[in-house]
Amino acid sequence: MKNPRLLLAARGETVDRPPVWFMRQAGRYQARYRALRQKYTLLDIVRQPELAAMVTLWPVEELGVDGAILFSDIVVPLAPMGISVDIREGVGPVVDPPVRTAAYLEKLRPLEPEEDLPYVLQTVSLLAKELEVPLIGFAGGPFTLASYLVEGGPSRSFLRLKTLMYREEALYRRLMDLLTESIARHLLAQIAHGAHLVQLFDSWVGTLSPEDYRLYVAPYSRAIAGAVAAAGAPLIHFGVGTSSLLEEMAAAGGDVLGIDWREPLGRARRRLGETVLQGNLDPALLLAEKPLIQARVRALLEETGGQRHIFNLGHGVLPQTPPQALSWVVEEVHRWTV
Repeated sequence: MKNPRLLLAARGETVDRPPVWFMRQAGRYQARYRALRQKYTLLDIVRQPELAAMVTLWPVEELGVDGAILFSDIVVPLAPMGISVDIREGVGPVVDPPVRTAAYLEKLRPLEPEEDLPYVLQTVSLLAKELEVPLIGFAGGPFTLASYLVEGGPSRSFLRLKTLMYREEALYRRLMDLLTESIARHLLAQIAHGAHLVQLFDSWVGTLSPEDYRLYVAPYSRAIAGAVAAAGAPLIHFGVGTSSLLEEMAAAGGDVLGIDWREPLGRARRRLGETVLQGNLDPALLLAEKPLIQARVRALLEETGGQRHIFNLGHGVLPQTPPQALSWVVEEVHRWTV
């Protein structure tokens, strides 16, 4: 591998500059991705390894980022488990019918990645042979996947899931056990096929208090982190709106903690000590003019000193993002020297 900088940084090793990559770095902001989507759905692309590998490689070639994240989606493992899920344009994942009863849960089974998702693993294998930068595999966190299963789709309040959590705790924990086992298997299979590190997208845990996170999420995240650690790959642990949970998330496991734009990186460093941080430019800032973007990138780099830091956004690239804005960010990070 010509450029292992991301892998070294994720392990806490010294690097000459911070690595940079972007969540959703392959997607709707790219003209050729939009053209491809005129012919194929997202799931169509995921199920064709050559296409999925091609889309994964595009931002590496276009932007010069230090890592490639597998083109897939966090809900891809759900259908083989017996869940009816669709990704609807402009809406997101929709589960119909939702998983709300013990009888429904009984019909579901743990994921068997080699049998259920051979196309995903074939994509990983293809990329592992071609890439000159580390490949990032990923999966959705148990709570985040449970939110789609129980709510039936995206939610702002997560009331159905929280009601299940508080009033039917035994059923909630059975669902979380199933998801945890399946997610761990999914990540381990990606690592076995060539992913160099993985990210756990537990995007919606920011809806919880620290106490509820400790009680209802941390045990499951810890189990996944332990499985990944045993496989020898670094784990990035990410959530949105998690300023009140950073210590709890760090304690739940992982080598790198993703920070969204609401939490200053300097403060996160003071709170978390030597934990490697990832983030955390506001995705909306990429709609600004070049001088402001460059100034904010430099400020973030100065805040961390360039070590134990992986430069990224605080969430995914927005569809409205001008491609050149991402190039400006990469150029500014590449100029930085420790």
